[in-house]
Amino acid sequence: MSLDVSPALLLQAERGEVDEADFVDCVRTSLPYAWEMISSLVARLECEGGEFADNRTPPPDEQARGQLLRALASDAIRGALQRHFGVRLAFQNCHRVAVFPPDPSVDERLARFTSVRGQLLNQSPELRDC
Repeated sequence: MSLDVSPALLLQAERGEVDEADFVDCVRTSLPYAWEMISSLVARLECEGGEFADNRTPPPDEQARGQLLRALASDAIRGALQRHFGVRLAFQNCHRVAVFPPDPSVDERLARFTSVRGQLLNQSPELRDC
């Protein structure tokens, strides 16, 4: 299961529209490793500036890796996180998460990060089974 959905949130969904803040809180509590990773990257981007902030450290275990995959593979979760934090998220391999500001001035850098070339250059034997 991707998220630990409370009965109240499920009831909201069954009745119609879901409050996105409630959904984001569900993501925060259900995927704490992914939440912390993205939060820390957003904070780093805000403090240091630059075109983007990324993580290059593999997750400590398969549970953490799974959280990143679930958070970034789901369009709904990923979109809600991007709106909540005011960033664009990019993802390579099983752990390299990057946050980019929504500013169009970094579009070229984001395109390079998410390109086929960028993906290939980010490969290494130790990441083969991630």
